[in-house]
Amino acid sequence: MATLNQPLAGIVGEKPADLSSKEVLKRLSPAAVKAFLKIRELWELRNEDARQLLGGISNGAFYELKRKARATLDQDRLTRISILTGIFKALNILYSKKLADHWIQLPNDNPMFQGDSPLAYMMKGGLPAMLRVRQLLDARRGGQ
Repeated sequence: MATLNQPLAGIVGEKPADLSSKEVLKRLSPAAVKAFLKIRELWELRNEDARQLLGGISNGAFYELKRKARATLDQDRLTRISILTGIFKALNILYSKKLADHWIQLPNDNPMFQGDSPLAYMMKGGLPAMLRVRQLLDARRGGQ
């Protein structure tokens, strides 16, 4: 019989990062920015698309982010990059590198996308759409 103080199978008992803490944001931001810029490169995203995925940041703010990768992100941008990193990881588990890097821009016949690319879907739907894409891919890979 299972007891309440035993960890669930496959679930790590770590607490999530405290994204209300400026120190935590400062610590996590450099790696997040580096990851996002690499994903942007591999997915061949236009600057405009990359800015939109980050919540519609300005040209100037995006240029600064690219130039100064040690910038501290706010909670929203860090969350968006976390979701995109999960999408990137799932794609690379599911598909070959070539398809994983291009999947985001390919038209998709999944009813969720209505013939658009996952990128267009996420740009139109914002954070909720990004979460749905992440959930779709996690489900396809069996939640690994």
